[in-house]
Amino acid sequence: MADDSELERLKARRVTALYRLDLIGKGAQITYDDGAPVDMKSEQARLEAMVAELDRRIARLEATTH
Repeated sequence: MADDSELERLKARRVTALYRLDLIGKGAQITYDDGAPVDMKSEQARLEAMVAELDRRIARLEATTH
């Protein structure tokens, strides 16, 4: 049961990261609290790495629950 809640949490994080990547792909720009622009190329790379890691973790959890 704990694995199921962890799996759902990871899947939700993945969906959020993919949504943010989609926004970046559509040209979204974000800024820090002080108004400085975020380097969107770096943010995109960070999110892509996050999705890849989440995919690996999800696959491991799914393998142990089936």
